[in-house]
Amino acid sequence: MPTAVVTGANRGLGAEWVNQLLGDGWTVHAGYRSEPGPLEALANSSLHVHQLDVQSKDSIASFADSIPEQIDLLVNNAGVMDGQWGDLTEIDDEWALKVIDINALGPVRMVQALYDKMTHRTLTKVAMVSSLMGSIDDCHMGRSYAYRASKTALNMFTVAMKNEAADGQITFAILHPGWVKTDMGGDSAPVEISDSVRGMRKVLESQTLDNSGRFIQFDGELLPW
Repeated sequence: MPTAVVTGANRGLGAEWVNQLLGDGWTVHAGYRSEPGPLEALANSSLHVHQLDVQSKDSIASFADSIPEQIDLLVNNAGVMDGQWGDLTEIDDEWALKVIDINALGPVRMVQALYDKMTHRTLTKVAMVSSLMGSIDDCHMGRSYAYRASKTALNMFTVAMKNEAADGQITFAILHPGWVKTDMGGDSAPVEISDSVRGMRKVLESQTLDNSGRFIQFDGELLPW
């Protein structure tokens, strides 16, 4: 039975990752920051729920220590949006740094803490849930300063890590889930949560060491940097 770790698993895309993986027979270690939400209602012996704050190295270390198995899939899904700043003069640097800390450095901390458990003879896949908003080429509208910067930083961290991690049989996919009907995406979003996660999982099926670090949409479209 393969083992997955999902961060930000208590709502939206994270909760759907958990549901789909459990449905396909995975053992899932699901992390939540403050409230477990729908995870509490999932009665499944293959689900292990943990409090996890990706800003805290102590929290991440405790989480990693509680996982005895080797890990076959890490879904770095935890993230936050930035402030609703009207223009660049309103940017709050403290909150901007927090967004970058959670969205860009949080996944790096997870890879660091779980690296030994992801390094084994079979291929481990890491899903970095990014966004098209992290694309510099696609930044036509501007705004969303901290969120855009955090996802661009996440993309670069991932590309920088991929070659070193290849020696440990670890491959990375930088995934854009689409504009999804979540708390972040809103009700006007055209993509259902289940379709987004199903698509991202399909992308991971074709993930190898050779295509590690690709920036790709949930439907398989490669994205501009």
